[in-house]
Amino acid sequence: MSSTYEHTRSRTLSNKYRPEIDGLRAFAVVAVIINHFNKDLLPSGYLGVDIFFVISGYVITSSLAERESKNFLDFLTGFYERRIKRLVPALVVFVLITSVLICLFNPVPGAALGLGWRSLFGISNINLYRTSSDYFAQSTELNPFTHTWSLGVEEQFYLLFPFLIWFTGFAQQTAKGARNLFFWVGALTIASLIGFIFLYQVNQPAAYFLMPTRFWEMAAGCLLFIGFQKRVGIEQALEQVPPLLVVASMVGVMFLPVAAAVPATIGIVVLSAVLIACLKQGTAAYKFFTLEKVVYVGLISYSLYLWHWTVLSISSWTIGIHWWSVPIQVGLMVLMAIGSYKWIETAIKRGPCSPMRWLSISVGAIFVFTGFGANRLINRSSGMAYLGGALRGAPIYSEKTNWNHSQCVGGRGGETIPNYSNFDKCEITSKSGKSELARPRIFWYGNSYNEQLMPAVAKIETLSGLRMNSYSVTGCPATMTMEYSGEKLPGYCAKTFKKYFNYFLENSEIGAKLILSTSIGYWVGNEESVSPLLLKGNPLNYGEARKLYIDELLKLSQTLRKHNRFLIVTSGIPTLVSNPDVCSSPLSRINNMCVSRFNAVNQKDNLLYEKILGNGSELGNRILFLDIYSPLLAKISNSRRSVYDYYYNESHLSREGAFLLIPVLAKAITAKR
Repeated sequence: MSSTYEHTRSRTLSNKYRPEIDGLRAFAVVAVIINHFNKDLLPSGYLGVDIFFVISGYVITSSLAERESKNFLDFLTGFYERRIKRLVPALVVFVLITSVLICLFNPVPGAALGLGWRSLFGISNINLYRTSSDYFAQSTELNPFTHTWSLGVEEQFYLLFPFLIWFTGFAQQTAKGARNLFFWVGALTIASLIGFIFLYQVNQPAAYFLMPTRFWEMAAGCLLFIGFQKRVGIEQALEQVPPLLVVASMVGVMFLPVAAAVPATIGIVVLSAVLIACLKQGTAAYKFFTLEKVVYVGLISYSLYLWHWTVLSISSWTIGIHWWSVPIQVGLMVLMAIGSYKWIETAIKRGPCSPMRWLSISVGAIFVFTGFGANRLINRSSGMAYLGGALRGAPIYSEKTNWNHSQCVGGRGGETIPNYSNFDKCEITSKSGKSELARPRIFWYGNSYNEQLMPAVAKIETLSGLRMNSYSVTGCPATMTMEYSGEKLPGYCAKTFKKYFNYFLENSEIGAKLILSTSIGYWVGNEESVSPLLLKGNPLNYGEARKLYIDELLKLSQTLRKHNRFLIVTSGIPTLVSNPDVCSSPLSRINNMCVSRFNAVNQKDNLLYEKILGNGSELGNRILFLDIYSPLLAKISNSRRSVYDYYYNESHLSREGAFLLIPVLAKAITAKR
């Protein structure tokens, strides 16, 4: 054996501090920050998080390799005591301060604050999965707690890992302990990796956010450490790899596009493990990673990871990110991270250790629940903290009718299919109860694009006296033949629409109208890629979905005409490029995220459906295509008010925006045909 190998092996098997590991942490956190500043600079820099996962698996395994414990309870409490002291105090302080800051600039901070308190319990990643969040979407930049998903993954890993360490015998250093641990972790790694590769194709949020599909990354670090113990040749072989070549390869992987996420993730994990193995004294890479300033960035990397996103998120809500603001923003990140590291992380680490580990764990739990309570209190008083302009009206509420949003808007999450008694509660009648007709004449059905019209519809009801009924299913198309890929219960959307269609036939009079408002372009638009719609569980491209939808509209219109009833299909509305929550505030006047223009793809969709469903088309003679896009665009363009005053979010109208449509909706409702 060479002297170099002897030195490295003794270093590996002990719990001796390795400064180059902190240097690697610095490399990882800097990559993440560059990516979050500008995705074009380092498209896959987010993979720095995956480097952290590999390091965590390696360091945790090495720290437990020679730790003596009296029994399993002593081992378990010792493990969690160290994890709580390491993670919880800095996290709680971060959540509370950031919760206050986001309330100053976000007019509706409830969702962000909800993710904040979930991060305290290590479940923010599960929440992001359940809401089907896209980590790469612009909306994630506005939530200052989005990045805590990785902490959730690690904390859930820590719930499982100590049991593997103990019950395989590795913690007690039994003869077969390392072999048993390698076998079980290896088997779980293979299963986890297969799950990650498969799910990324069919359910990206699950593959990205959930611990089981991330287990293999942390397990890679564990397997690396065990491999060093049991197979001398592995370490000797890896030591021959030039570390600078590995670092260059890792940087190269980070320049890959997001579309290559699966091979890029696998590549960065493998390269991270190799780099940990081949970083040895005497190499140029080792000298760089052990520079004092590089190591210090690694030491503060946890706090830096926490606080960098706060700075970027608050910047997104206010001034934006410009070339001149970057030095200021980086300076704030570093200052906040240094403060957190010095006065929280280091202070806790150097504080006196309690001889009673349960006491330390209990104090940590109290700290978490105190943070949770404070977060909820901040949420309740958030309206008083907002520094922006006047709050815009939400599109779903009307105080002048009996229409009840909570009863008349269902979700696609797999609830019980609504029945007729549900629909009976959804009549839009003035609170006086007076109405011109005994039975409803106008029925509205759709999703959130139907909800957004309710303030205008309620106003029309008050003026006309026509009784109306409206039911919406959030996120669902109005189709009986296709399913939506985002449904938790397959077929829920189609069954609900069929139920409401039959309700309309049985509870309306001759001449009644059924209005479908679902922004059809989203479901069957211009793009020739995969549509969100499925047919019997099979994916459809937009062209296939469009043909099926048009055929279905023809059949629906034929059925209704046999019953002397009519079908109206509304167009979509102009959608914005920028977020009104951000851009309606006077604080965002220099924000480069705020571009006052409409979405071009959305405009193409509207033109397509005006051609297919409008006057002169085959369908145009059987249904009424109600174009609300063009008149709304004209009114907004001619208004002296800010375009953002008329929108609740990028793709839905505020109450003020809905009121602009009163004339065109009233004309369609009261027309003889």
